[in-house]
Amino acid sequence: MLRTRITLVVVAATLLAVVVSVVSSYRGVTGMVADQFDRALVDRADAVAAVLDAGRVPAERPDTAEQLLLPDGTVRPLSPGRAALPVPPCALDVARSGEGRLTAETTVGDRTFGVLVQGRGEGHGALVVSQDYAEAERMDQEFLGRISWTTAGSAAACAALSWLLIGRILRPMRRLARAAERISSTQDLGTALPAAGRDEVGRLTLAFEVMLDALRRSREAQQRLVQNASHELRTPLTPVRGSAELLQRARGRLAPEDEEKILGTLVSESVALDGLVRELVELATDRQADEDPVPLDLAAAAEDCADRFRRRTGRVISVVTVTTGAAGTAGAGPDRDGAVVVLARPRALHRCIDNLLANAVKFSPGDTPVAVLVETAVVGTAVVGTAVVGTASPGPERGGTGGRGRARPGVPSVRLVVRDHGPGIGPEEQDAVFDRFYRGAGTQSTPGSGLGLAIVHDLVTADRGTVFAGTGPGGGAEVCFTLPRAVPAPRRG
Repeated sequence: MLRTRITLVVVAATLLAVVVSVVSSYRGVTGMVADQFDRALVDRADAVAAVLDAGRVPAERPDTAEQLLLPDGTVRPLSPGRAALPVPPCALDVARSGEGRLTAETTVGDRTFGVLVQGRGEGHGALVVSQDYAEAERMDQEFLGRISWTTAGSAAACAALSWLLIGRILRPMRRLARAAERISSTQDLGTALPAAGRDEVGRLTLAFEVMLDALRRSREAQQRLVQNASHELRTPLTPVRGSAELLQRARGRLAPEDEEKILGTLVSESVALDGLVRELVELATDRQADEDPVPLDLAAAAEDCADRFRRRTGRVISVVTVTTGAAGTAGAGPDRDGAVVVLARPRALHRCIDNLLANAVKFSPGDTPVAVLVETAVVGTAVVGTAVVGTASPGPERGGTGGRGRARPGVPSVRLVVRDHGPGIGPEEQDAVFDRFYRGAGTQSTPGSGLGLAIVHDLVTADRGTVFAGTGPGGGAEVCFTLPRAVPAPRRG
């Protein structure tokens, strides 16, 4: 349990700090007491020596014992009725010389005495003063007892206070955990999360809220995709089933031309169904997701796709690279080797260009050309310097309609525009054409799934680009996308 672990850590840290402080204090106090007892012995010895020199008998004290040690080793107590205390062996040297001073300890029974031996001059022996350490030991034990109880009480108080405060701190996390468990058990992504504060737990709650919001949008998108797919799949399946049932009932009684017509319907609807299923799978799984964005020459990729469509359809498809913005503008113009380099996934980029070209070929007359323009500029600048381009398409950076994506104003980007001479895209449809399964009012009779531009939108926005749609200067449709410009590597030399 997190609360218990944090409390134990706090209590352990507190105990460590207290123990370190107690040990340091105890060592300091013990030294001070020992110094005080040593000074008391010296002071007592000096006072007794002065009294003896004056020919008087020193006053008796209950905690000290004074005695004379004669040069021959005889011990004579100065207090009548008191037994002589043992003296250290080295004290006899001081008594014989009558000079010097030494300190020692001696034990009588279970009592310890501090002993000071001080010479009284040659031939006069030495003065021996002994002091009972019972009072010092009592103070030492009392100090240790008080410190032990104080430490135990402090640890208990710290544990209780830490338990309460940590419980209060972790209360939002427990609420968040309960909400997460409720969401996990009920699968209800609409479950409300606790109010977020301004601390780390609040940021965690906000992160959970953002994650739940993303999951809700993803689930809603999946549900819409399933609903739309089920509706769109019925469109080719209905004629397929009807034609198959008709062939089953007729059993060879149909005229050859009617049978050929029904079989043609089966084949065309099967092809449409196959294309719809393939695009649905690609839209749902994003097979290009395993690719990483790499620097690609957008103009070369556009030329490759256009060449395939020229051979396949026989249409006139031109690819033109133009420069927009003033000379010297950052991001304007091709690189020094002539390439227009963007950051994108290779297969995803070719799929986007293929879808735009397929739409342009499908919705424009067969004898009209299709133009592919690669505009190198910072997003939002006007197109200049070529009569083919005309006016620039509106972009979301300038508040124009028909734009979707995440590009930012002033970010060096490259725009690819596909223009045809078809019916064009009205203002009311410029944003809707990128929705899944959307079919314009004038395109209901044209074969297609309504997923081509939706796939372009998803692939381009995944590479941090934007998509646009509108009517070109010549009246046809104009569909384009922008991708971030690749920063060229610095050249050596």
